[in-house]
Amino acid sequence: MRFYPMFFNAVFRRMDPERAHHLGFLAVRAAKFAGPIARGVCGPDAQLRVKTMGLVFPSPFGIAAGFDKNAEGILGLGALGFGHVEVGTVTRHAQPGNEAPRMFRLIEDRALVNRMGFNNGGSAAAVPRIEQARLSKHRPIIGANIGKSRVTEVDAAADDYVYSAERLAPISDYLVVNVSSPNTPGLRGLQELSSLGPLLTQIKQAAGNTPLLVKIAPDMDDEQLTGIVQLAVELGLQGIIATNTTVSREGLQASAERIEEIGAGGLSGEPLRARSLEVLQRIREVAPDPEFCVISVGGVASPEDVFERLRAGATLVQGYTGFIYEGPLWARAVNRGLVRLGFRGNAAP
Repeated sequence: MRFYPMFFNAVFRRMDPERAHHLGFLAVRAAKFAGPIARGVCGPDAQLRVKTMGLVFPSPFGIAAGFDKNAEGILGLGALGFGHVEVGTVTRHAQPGNEAPRMFRLIEDRALVNRMGFNNGGSAAAVPRIEQARLSKHRPIIGANIGKSRVTEVDAAADDYVYSAERLAPISDYLVVNVSSPNTPGLRGLQELSSLGPLLTQIKQAAGNTPLLVKIAPDMDDEQLTGIVQLAVELGLQGIIATNTTVSREGLQASAERIEEIGAGGLSGEPLRARSLEVLQRIREVAPDPEFCVISVGGVASPEDVFERLRAGATLVQGYTGFIYEGPLWARAVNRGLVRLGFRGNAAP
């Protein structure tokens, strides 16, 4: 585990972050083809199993949306120890995303800034890949994260989401409505209750019996956050994912010149840790029912970070940026750390 950070410092930090991400996918593909060997080395202990939303997750720790945008690494990521893989964000229309460069490292902050812009091949193209992954008896839980296409006007956003939901809900274990990325114009405006209620109602109908969650931003006040949680409960959603990346740049160690040079985008990693935990705690104040699934994401890197979220009321925990800094054995280290810390899931044998 310690070898990878040294390798990262020597090699990957000099490489364009998006190119490094694509190279990192080689390890994911290798894990898929390694099959039983990878699972034997990285597979989570049975005591970590968690039951929620009518599903049994092999581990409470999963990979957040954004890493596997096109559902190409599901089995490999599962073999590396992630209990669930959330693919996407996918949109109705295939789109290239924003102009490169669009991903940046803040190494001193153990953070990333990205303005990828939902680059993906479209929701229909993801269908056969998810269907293929579902054939494996060793697959992780599969979530599908859906968003609005850039070419679609905000007033017509519901049509985009419903199109993707109708195709992905029948083959996914759960579905996530992303209204919180800062990199698609007008998207975060859909978090306003007057827009969000009708939108979620239509998507829920399209999703049928597939568990539905909504992913929210960290950049909102308590009143807005409370309103969204109450709405999710009232509409019968199965949960909330908190949080997406932040537009804040407060408290960074990186220089002001470097931050200005990078420009706009969502910040993830260590700087998001405190706010993400605050949002989790606030959600649990409003929705204390353990049957309501809360997936906490943002600023988790170590087993202790994940354990802290679980003790604070998270049902599950996701990571993304930590994979960049900790490497392909990250989930293995987190799972083993959770066993060491004494975590025992509610579906443990």
